[in-house]
Amino acid sequence: MDTTSLFLQTIGLALLAPAFTGIVRKTKACLQNRRGAPIWQPYLELQRLFRKQPLRSTSASPLFGAWPPLYAACALGAAAMLPILPGTGNDLLFLGGLWALGRFCLAIAGLEVSSAFGGMGSSREMYVAALVEPALLLSFFQLALSAGATSLASLQATAQLRAFGLPEIFAATAFFTVLLAESGRIPVDNPDTHLELTMIHEAMVLEYAGQDLAPIHWASMIRELTLAFLFAALFLPVLPAPCDGLFGLFLKTLLTAPFIGLAEMVTVKMRLFRVPQYLALSAVFSLLSLSSRL
Repeated sequence: MDTTSLFLQTIGLALLAPAFTGIVRKTKACLQNRRGAPIWQPYLELQRLFRKQPLRSTSASPLFGAWPPLYAACALGAAAMLPILPGTGNDLLFLGGLWALGRFCLAIAGLEVSSAFGGMGSSREMYVAALVEPALLLSFFQLALSAGATSLASLQATAQLRAFGLPEIFAATAFFTVLLAESGRIPVDNPDTHLELTMIHEAMVLEYAGQDLAPIHWASMIRELTLAFLFAALFLPVLPAPCDGLFGLFLKTLLTAPFIGLAEMVTVKMRLFRVPQYLALSAVFSLLSLSSRL
């Protein structure tokens, strides 16, 4: 595996992640007939947070400040696993393990201060994770069966040779459903709310501020961009010759951002006990895609 490609890919995705989030926000603002913040607003927010000193509770353990960097490290490690540049790409099970480890770090961070909101957010996060991860793995495994391998590079190579038909539409719908849940978007979570009864991600990080909060927000943006790259590389059709290759992959990823904003606009925040039904829909589409390939 090329170390230089891994480094460049990780740094590039980390720098592009806030812009991707900015595009999603801008799309939602335009659909709501608002001017909205500029696309580069997430960069300004991260800069402001990195310039502020952290505020830590006296009841927190010495590991309180260690969880945000660990969560960010898991997000960066997952970004390095993507099959974008030559010499990159790893096993999808290892990628899923990094995501699960990052979720564990964030859930423990929510329990550090013994806050009611933090505990509620961590409990809800684990509840959603228990539903998301099987649906996510099922959407990957139905591709792995057709490719005969679990390597992300092999899955991408198989996806480029495969014609886009009904099974691919089912598979793309299944993964996009999981993408919204995994990135904390409506209808599972609302990244813009601070209402006590609806918070999941924000409840876990409510006690963090300044330089402790910046890595968490940045890692969440990187995680969302990583999911969008996987969606573009494995589930969307290959673009025509002038736009294929690496340029086509970036173009499809950027086009995913407006669709995420559109999906948030046409849906509403679900109650927590409705989330299993929503994620069961992803599993059904994955099984339909698998049965259509047989």
